[in-house]
Amino acid sequence: MMSAGARGRRFGLAALRACMALTLFGAAASASSLQPYQMSRSLQLVQDRIADGDHAAMPMQTRLIEMIDERLRHAGSEVFEDERNFDALLIYGMSGGNPATFESVLARLDLDEERSILADGVKHYSAGNLGAAREAFTELELDRWSPEVAAFAALVKGSVIVGNEPELAIGYFDQARLLAPGTLVEEAALRRAIAVHASAEDSDRFMLAASQYARRFLRSPYASEYAQALVSGISAMFDHIDRSQIEDTLGWMSNEQAQTIYLRLARQAAIGGHDSMLEFASAKARQISGTEDGGNDVRSLLYSSIASVTSDTVDSVAYQLRQIDRTQLSTGDRELLEAAEAIAAEVIARPQDDLAGVGPSPDADDQAESESNVAMPTNADPEDAADPTPAELRTDDLITSARDKIDAIDRMLKDQIQ
Repeated sequence: MMSAGARGRRFGLAALRACMALTLFGAAASASSLQPYQMSRSLQLVQDRIADGDHAAMPMQTRLIEMIDERLRHAGSEVFEDERNFDALLIYGMSGGNPATFESVLARLDLDEERSILADGVKHYSAGNLGAAREAFTELELDRWSPEVAAFAALVKGSVIVGNEPELAIGYFDQARLLAPGTLVEEAALRRAIAVHASAEDSDRFMLAASQYARRFLRSPYASEYAQALVSGISAMFDHIDRSQIEDTLGWMSNEQAQTIYLRLARQAAIGGHDSMLEFASAKARQISGTEDGGNDVRSLLYSSIASVTSDTVDSVAYQLRQIDRTQLSTGDRELLEAAEAIAAEVIARPQDDLAGVGPSPDADDQAESESNVAMPTNADPEDAADPTPAELRTDDLITSARDKIDAIDRMLKDQIQ
């Protein structure tokens, strides 16, 4: 006996095939015979496929919206006396439909106050007038609407109030997710919640939402936006995030995806001089690279070399930089490599220049032996004996300026993370 879930999937696939047949063969003639709510359901099925990673469904989404647009423009006002068709109109407006079409249909309808509130909010939102949309959505009660409409409305309401009331917006994003699990609505709501938690520097809720997204929506065509938000959030809150949380979240990704995130983190750390994050991220990236091809990723080696340079390691870092295959780097990272090589060479050369022409005095050995027999006073500060020489101070100044120069170069390259 077929389970309810299997029946649902079978129905969904059948509806999707029907939708494809309509799109490819039915065109305008078939569209005119369908009710708007039927076309809206087909659109939602396609959007669910997109959320599940079916990128090939995106052109179909565009075509369906065009067909719905045509159907709505030619629909009489009596069509929208059916509640399902009016709901379909609202969903169309909140799904990226043509604002002009949506407004022209509204102008033909005689709406009660409750319908007008949501319709006006959607009209302003689709036209990009967020201030007016925010005012309209303030009065909106979601309980009156069907779950399909309420899910979209919660997502939109959260989006228009997030700038002024981020915590309240999170509540609406959560509501949208509960009303439409596994859909493109949930994907968008979760992605926006991640951005809000990052802005609030709420590391626990940020990582929880990031982990939920990684488990459910990594195949979404919008996952690249998630990846950027993930890197930015971890970089900003790294000192407050448990390393295991990062590893667990990235553990849901493929090796290639996880390595890309770790390399982006390493690059951010190298530019910002965040040594602990750099050590963690570059080590994880090298570990993944080693499991795949037994070698170290050149970007990981570059980023770790930039931030690990000190007066004691500059020689070895310069050697590491020379071993990097620059043909495997992006244009921006090749320029970073060239800058790092030039700075390392300057750090090596400058102390030697400072000591040029300076030799030991004839009595240097006797003086050194005499000084070695002098006991340090018991009340002396041990740090006094370790004061750096002027040459060492100049070396450290050069090393500090190295990161500043690389940071400036990176800004010049528009901080493009490759």
